[in-house]
Amino acid sequence: MTADRTAPVPLCDIQAQYRGLQDAIDAAVLRVVRSGQAILGPEVSSFEQEAAAYCQAAHAIGCASGTDALLLALHALDIGPGDEVIIPPFTFFATAGTVVRAGATPVFVDVDPHTFNIDPEQIEAKVTARTRAIMPVHLFGQCADMDPIWDVADKHGLYVIEDAAQSFGSEYNGKRCGTLGVISCFSFYPSKNLGTLGDAGMVTTNNAAIARKLAALRVHGSETKYYHKYLGWNARLDAVQAAILRVKLPHVEKWIEGRQAAAARYDALIESSKLSKLLHRPTARDYARHTYNQYVVRVSGGQRDGLMKHLKNENIGCDIYYPLCLHQQECLSNLGHRTGDFPVSEDAARAVLALPMFPEITEAQQKRVIDACAAFARSQQRLAAA
Repeated sequence: MTADRTAPVPLCDIQAQYRGLQDAIDAAVLRVVRSGQAILGPEVSSFEQEAAAYCQAAHAIGCASGTDALLLALHALDIGPGDEVIIPPFTFFATAGTVVRAGATPVFVDVDPHTFNIDPEQIEAKVTARTRAIMPVHLFGQCADMDPIWDVADKHGLYVIEDAAQSFGSEYNGKRCGTLGVISCFSFYPSKNLGTLGDAGMVTTNNAAIARKLAALRVHGSETKYYHKYLGWNARLDAVQAAILRVKLPHVEKWIEGRQAAAARYDALIESSKLSKLLHRPTARDYARHTYNQYVVRVSGGQRDGLMKHLKNENIGCDIYYPLCLHQQECLSNLGHRTGDFPVSEDAARAVLALPMFPEITEAQQKRVIDACAAFARSQQRLAAA
């Protein structure tokens, strides 16, 4: 195997997946167009049934995005002004943004330094009389450690809302995402383990009454057309996106296996290239089925930004998930936090780097990525010795 030293390596090659399923996806889109049923309808309901079965959940409700999924969950549980929701500060903005949009207050708990998921040992100290829910995020495709989270929730009578936006198909001790909270929230953004060709999301639950409320909230709070039981909004899943997701869903297991194989190759390449001191590989816990929505390394010695610049100069895709923690965001400054309040999250934000990851990535592409990292390491060693 030889690596092409000039061919670009994308961070995520969405087109590779489309090329493999082009005929089926094109036919599905045309089927919706010809049906004239572009708003909800049989494509959405069929996808909901199929996705619920995959997640081993009783109910699935499609919605417009992963952000809407989180907001629907909060509203379905009547979480709002005066309430607090416990979340990690190292995650995508929507986790905090939806809590604030619901009128509640996000309460941050620092993350585990190895998995970057919320540290369950720190949660109970943040519970107050106003706490209504814990919202663990399964970051990068690996579940948070749920047993101690469930223990705290049970002890204090709290809801667990599962932010599984990056973890479709992931599992915790053999139990699949989509069943780890009273409501579970997914994103089908194009780069996800199951991604469509636009924005889309889903909520799952085993509670029939909550499922009915979620379904009403996504259509302006209406159970019967033009009669509004709740104050909802337009959060419907588009029928075209549902049709595309129906084509892709049967392939998810194969794609997850491809991601896991690619992660194992990265691990081996980093080790064989003697880069373990520069690149700290992702930690996969025994309790988790890690689906590697991203392959995120921790770059040591304050060299992350330099390595990222080097990789981009080599036409190798990479990105930072996430460069600024939620408690440091300007629009959340009213919460009164300062830099230093959540040191593990802040350290992660300074050091993490996502390398190219998608099911179709080849060994040659991965070798090119790691060869470029090794070249950067050698250049740094020469500078240090000069």
